[in-house]
Amino acid sequence: MAKESRPRKLSVYLYIPNIIGYIRVLMNCFAFYICSSNKKLFSILYFISFVCDALDGWFARKFNQVSTFGAVLDMVTDRISTACLLVILSQVYRPGLVFLSLLALDIASHWFQMYSTFLAGKVSHKDVKDSTNWLFKAYYGNRMFMGYCCVACELLYITLFLLAKNQNENLTKVVVEAAKQNSALAVLLVLLLVGWAIKQAVNFIQMKTAADLCVDYDINKKHNA
Repeated sequence: MAKESRPRKLSVYLYIPNIIGYIRVLMNCFAFYICSSNKKLFSILYFISFVCDALDGWFARKFNQVSTFGAVLDMVTDRISTACLLVILSQVYRPGLVFLSLLALDIASHWFQMYSTFLAGKVSHKDVKDSTNWLFKAYYGNRMFMGYCCVACELLYITLFLLAKNQNENLTKVVVEAAKQNSALAVLLVLLLVGWAIKQAVNFIQMKTAADLCVDYDINKKHNA
């Protein structure tokens, strides 16, 4: 039985979307390795890795290779890469606490959501049909809307990274000066900020909703005991 299970296990590890996931991990490792010496190449590799997040999902559905391992690999890769970039930004800009707070919200929100998903017996953390919050449902219910918010968020962080010329830059000063010097960049920053703001709101709603579900689970467990 053990010998028969090994090929099946290996085949899951070698699903096309999972292989894309491994490539994303390697790409991010190299990107962060050269982030100080080559900011443009880092930004390109980071964004390509981010785009591949949508690509592996398409392959998973196309070839019926959806897996729990792939979903976890996907989320861990996303969260770690975003976290690393936020840590870098916290060292480049002042106040750095802004980016560390965003990092904490991002991790806490997704951790609560994943755990509450398992408690509720759902297959995907994106299943929020029973939510009463319209923004939360709109975010996970519309791929285009969610895509815009996610892309805007990551592009904003990349843009801020590229705009910084020295350590300990004043965040507000850099953004305002860049917007004044380039009107096209100013419009882009506004569009990115809107998507970023929506995503942070969704992260907060997601954390609160998931926390409520965990508490309800505990109450029902004690009541039925």
